[in-house]
Amino acid sequence: MSPQIDEKVEPIFQEVLKRNPGEVEFHQAVREVLESLGPVLVKHPEFAERKIIERICEPERQIIFRVPWQDDAGNVHINRGFRVEFNSALGPYKGGLRFHPSVYLGIIKFLGFEQIFKNSLTGLPIGGGKGGSDFDPKGKSDNEIMRFCQSFITELYRHLGEHTDVPAGDIGVGGREIGYMFGQYKRITNRFEPGVLTGKGLDWGGSLVRTEATGYGATFFVDAMLKVRNESFEGKTCSVSGSGNVAIYTIEKIHQLGGKCITCSDSNGVIFHEKGIDLDLVKQLKEVERRRIEDYAKYHKDAKYIANGNIWDIPCQVAMPSATQNEINGKDAATLVKNGCIAVGEGANMPTTPEGVKVFLEAGIAYGPGKAANAGGVATSALEMQQNACRDAWTFEYTEQRLAQIMKNIHDTCYETAAEYGTPGNYVNGANIAGFIKVAKAMVAHGLI
Repeated sequence: MSPQIDEKVEPIFQEVLKRNPGEVEFHQAVREVLESLGPVLVKHPEFAERKIIERICEPERQIIFRVPWQDDAGNVHINRGFRVEFNSALGPYKGGLRFHPSVYLGIIKFLGFEQIFKNSLTGLPIGGGKGGSDFDPKGKSDNEIMRFCQSFITELYRHLGEHTDVPAGDIGVGGREIGYMFGQYKRITNRFEPGVLTGKGLDWGGSLVRTEATGYGATFFVDAMLKVRNESFEGKTCSVSGSGNVAIYTIEKIHQLGGKCITCSDSNGVIFHEKGIDLDLVKQLKEVERRRIEDYAKYHKDAKYIANGNIWDIPCQVAMPSATQNEINGKDAATLVKNGCIAVGEGANMPTTPEGVKVFLEAGIAYGPGKAANAGGVATSALEMQQNACRDAWTFEYTEQRLAQIMKNIHDTCYETAAEYGTPGNYVNGANIAGFIKVAKAMVAHGLI
């Protein structure tokens, strides 16, 4: 049974369901936030009077467009592109682009909605948005990906700008794709405008630590949760799902903080290496050679590859889901708690189902929801924007220090807000309420727009 939505908020949620049929991920994201907001309306009745919740649930702009491109054999393909510019109360729209066959409007809206509150929590002047396409980059040549990216940005460029909307990468969109899109943007506009995209190469306006930021940030957040419980990563057995950018740098920072990560995965299966994951090998396989994670076991005979395995059946003390949405269900959460898990930090967006979240909260473990725990990526994107705006470049050490402080501030804000609103230790309520109030106050100040 999920937590109940306050009776003042329930009609708003029903209207969201009615206006957005079939968008189940978006419904889930909205409900999860709305469940926290009843006490906020008691303390801030002006938010109800100004219809802030209703307005925040409706995107300011939704852009859907055709993306035609040719493969290497000359065949024409048609994909669909999206950009949902959700809320600009705090600054220009900011959020990644996802290229994956599962992408449809509901996925983009769920991600964009989460981004509003995540960006608010960073304390930086950025609004919320998200975009992408149902294009699948797997198995495509560099030239095919270049042609797709050029076609995609040829339509989207007119909606972007450093003061308007600043996309970054997400699943399926890394430095290569950002480079192709930036090049086409520059070609069309005749402007070298580095602040229009983040996640750029270091030679042409990118920021050090941006690659590591989401994984490092999630680990910093979990470290802060552990510290308020007089714990640390030192000596802890940790499980990280995924083997992409977020997972790789989560594993790296866990190892730096004294923990031992024993798992990683991809969509085909799970690697379990009891001695500890060989991160250099994972980087070689995934970042350089773009191979499947099952090949890891060819190099380490003591590692076990479990085809289509469930990573959350493997006992650990700290779990960090870093792959995709809804990867931990209620049964998985119960298994983790039963096996001694004391902390969960979400590197992915909404990787735990509502039933799983309920299990974690009822068990009283340290549970860091994605909109707080994985805000390090967008925070460092905003730091990249700062560097671009002043034509500057910061050192790795300075940028990581800034990231670590931002993540500690996010943790402290969520922790203190949860206590203020009567649910101490509940980072879900803390993140939702703190993120919402900042945006709501800005929307009230801006009038009815």
